[in-house]
Amino acid sequence: MALMQWTEALSVHIAEIDKQHQRLIALINQLDDAINAGNDHDVLGAVLEELLDYTRTHFRYEENLLKTNAYPDFDGHKAEHDSLTEKVVFLGDYFKRGENLNTVQIMQFLKIWLEEHIMGVDRTYAVYLNAKGIF
Repeated sequence: MALMQWTEALSVHIAEIDKQHQRLIALINQLDDAINAGNDHDVLGAVLEELLDYTRTHFRYEENLLKTNAYPDFDGHKAEHDSLTEKVVFLGDYFKRGENLNTVQIMQFLKIWLEEHIMGVDRTYAVYLNAKGIF
């Protein structure tokens, strides 16, 4: 069973953002599957790198959307993105050095962070953008 499931509760009702969030969930599930299958270091590293790359792509898209539309808490939202990016980069570097990682804790962290981020701060900007008639 997948670690994360897309549900309507995760929707911010902005089609492109929902699509990107679904891709992030799929990548987290792919990483979880690779860990559970006992895949080797190279496979896990590749999946972790893909997750980081796509997360950066998603964050850039979201930040551009918020900045373009004068979102009042842009700085706070960007700070959350920067914090997660730093943590994932750190984990990736730690992994590349061959350090032992508690994969269960990492996967739970990613799952909880994404769910709380989407249902909290992302939902807040979605209300703002929809109220302005942007979507």
